[in-house]
Amino acid sequence: MRLHLHARALVAAIFAASTLVAAYGLAAPNDYRFALVQAQPTGPGKTAVTVRLLHVPDNKPVAGAVLFESKSDMGPSGMAEMPGKVSPLSADKPGLYRFQIETGMAGKWALNLGAKVQGEADTVRGSITFDAAK
Repeated sequence: MRLHLHARALVAAIFAASTLVAAYGLAAPNDYRFALVQAQPTGPGKTAVTVRLLHVPDNKPVAGAVLFESKSDMGPSGMAEMPGKVSPLSADKPGLYRFQIETGMAGKWALNLGAKVQGEADTVRGSITFDAAK
């Protein structure tokens, strides 16, 4: 009888652990999104863009992600072949990521990003749209 109770307890523990892993341990890249915080002109043909990476299920900012890919183009204005030069800037708050983008012309621009988030096997990718002034 005692062994039977231990087996039940073991099955319950395994079930509880697998439920926790399913709920918290297996996040996917689509559990994250980039959000525009600010796009501010900094000179002729230049815009400072600040973005936040959010964990969608709890809407909390993600600090410490490694952004290894950043490209900009005029895709939202129908000119995806028009690139902008992207340079990373330091951010003053955790969870914010800043970039200086040389656009060269006014209009709607896209900033396409790729990031590695601690604990995630896959790359998080996203795009934000911002307005660049001349």
